[in-house]
Amino acid sequence: MQRRDFIRLVGAATAWPLAARAQPRSKHTIGAVRVPKRGESAHLEEAFRKGLAQTGYVENQNVVIEWRYAEGDYQRLTGIVTELVDRRVDVIVALGATTTALAAKAATQTIPIVFMLGSDPIKFGLVASFGRPGGNITGVSILQGPVVTKRLDLLHQLIPTATTFAVLIEPDNAFSETERSEAEAAARTLGLELHVANPKRQDEIDAQFPDLIARGVRGIMIGTDAIYLGLSRQIAASAARYAVPTVAQWREYPAAGGLMSYGSSVSEGYRLAATYVGRILNGEKPADMPVQQPTKFEFVINLATAKALRLTIADKMLAIADEVIE
Repeated sequence: MQRRDFIRLVGAATAWPLAARAQPRSKHTIGAVRVPKRGESAHLEEAFRKGLAQTGYVENQNVVIEWRYAEGDYQRLTGIVTELVDRRVDVIVALGATTTALAAKAATQTIPIVFMLGSDPIKFGLVASFGRPGGNITGVSILQGPVVTKRLDLLHQLIPTATTFAVLIEPDNAFSETERSEAEAAARTLGLELHVANPKRQDEIDAQFPDLIARGVRGIMIGTDAIYLGLSRQIAASAARYAVPTVAQWREYPAAGGLMSYGSSVSEGYRLAATYVGRILNGEKPADMPVQQPTKFEFVINLATAKALRLTIADKMLAIADEVIE
């Protein structure tokens, strides 16, 4: 072997590892952050995968989803998001909580972020406007404030002689103060007394029910927090145990045995968020992608639960329900 050929061969061998490291990844990587425990509301993750597939991305084929769970602890979110930033994922998805989106925005100004939340993203400084978000963040906003009054009104219509109600609000969520203000304003409008309880875990929820009933509460509104969504079945069981009518945001609640729900579809919100992730992976910029707002609201009643609570659902209420679970 001539000397110049040997040098060329050694140089190529030395450069190979660097070239290999410079090759683009064969799959995109999404960092998806959820507040509930792993396994809770798993059908929402399926809705997310469905949205991705609609844009040409299939998990473990051409995209990897790094699922992360706060396990019901908002204090863990900053560390979770920071770890995903350090891994240099292609997109961060903040699913189901304003606090998650705020943690993501604080962690990076370069990695695209897609949120799915129930608050006004302008109020919390996440985007400049719905039409042109600006920066590296956009997503889906299922505005909950305006429908809090409707949920309380439906509960009052069901038990019109009741004057004292309660609302469960998770205090660590950035949206909690807004939700509390909306609930208190709704109660004033309807001429009702409202107690606010702030349980964070199932054992605290169980402890709140007898205390609220002792205060004369006749109906309870479940806050929109993602932790409560993950605990739908347990909360419904507590409501049945203490024979108290309840209303929540998500159809998952009456499907799990709760009395009724009114709000936009969380599953649809997850699907829409996923379509935005796919579009970003295909080259679009979050700054130019308007924040989406679902316009369809669902009213769901579990008639079996109503019968167990010895409640009579008026025909006019059944007539406006989008779904009646027998």
